[in-house]
Amino acid sequence: MKLLSVVIPCFNEEESIQILYNELCKEAEKFKKIDVVIEMLFVDDGSKDCTLMIVKKLRNNDIRVKYLSFSRNFGKEAAIFAGLEKSLGEYVAIIDADLQDPPSLLMDMLKAVTIEGYDSAATRRVNRDGEPKIRSIFAKLFYKIINKISNNELVDGARDFRLMKRQMVNAILEMREYNRFTKGITEWVGFRTKWFDYENIKRANGNSKWSLWKLFLYSLEGIMAFSTAPLALSAMLGLIFCVVAFLFICVIIVKTLILGDPVSGWPSLVITVLFIGGIQLFCIGILGQYLAKTYLETKKRPIYIVRESEILSENLEGRNSHNGFKREDQ
Repeated sequence: MKLLSVVIPCFNEEESIQILYNELCKEAEKFKKIDVVIEMLFVDDGSKDCTLMIVKKLRNNDIRVKYLSFSRNFGKEAAIFAGLEKSLGEYVAIIDADLQDPPSLLMDMLKAVTIEGYDSAATRRVNRDGEPKIRSIFAKLFYKIINKISNNELVDGARDFRLMKRQMVNAILEMREYNRFTKGITEWVGFRTKWFDYENIKRANGNSKWSLWKLFLYSLEGIMAFSTAPLALSAMLGLIFCVVAFLFICVIIVKTLILGDPVSGWPSLVITVLFIGGIQLFCIGILGQYLAKTYLETKKRPIYIVRESEILSENLEGRNSHNGFKREDQ
């Protein structure tokens, strides 16, 4: 029998945990027919509600359930990395707790990997029905921009919902960068991927934890992680304004010395100084963002800190396997 680890990042998902668990149990019965066992690994990303308590109750009744709980909120990227790192399965899937990722696709995704010879099976939404219009517009704009300026092409509408072989998971784990952008990392490591399309599904309960501002910052993370085009843009702007400034100097000299036309007054001068100053601050800001990311990387801080874990307690007892399964790299 083979083991499929399902990694589930959770942040204040008390209303959805039980529903997702029930759906995964239904899928687990189907997997038994093809000799595959499911391991459900919940990663509590510093939730403030009863998420962890509900997961613990599930664990008490089902040994297939495992959990990690962070000391604080480290973000979804850290939760995904922790889940991949602690998973034991020969195959590993990532799925959101809000049921916007349909568990019913897991069987087809596993078949793509085990039968069709793909290294991973990924999902993408073919529409964004139910999302705010402004959010959908910015999302499409982000994919257009990053695919223009990066050598790492991202699929529009791609989700984190993905099933991978252990070899691909190990490749992702080797990238221990602090500033993480999983959608870009999974594409960067390569491997053959089959894409599954599905209609957008509304959350089972609760509201999205991603505000428009958080999504904007996340998009900047992705751009800076996989492209240096903004640095080149700032350099080009500097060059263009140097040329423009030189041309203006020539014009002023000609108008003053040859034509006798006096230099224009202070309003135009102030506008010019403010405009060029704004461009300079913009370029310095771009440089500062890259420098800040480099600064955080050089600190070598841990990607996450575990406060409580059923997995760690198992390891302390010398139980490095799950129902007789061991990870291939152990």
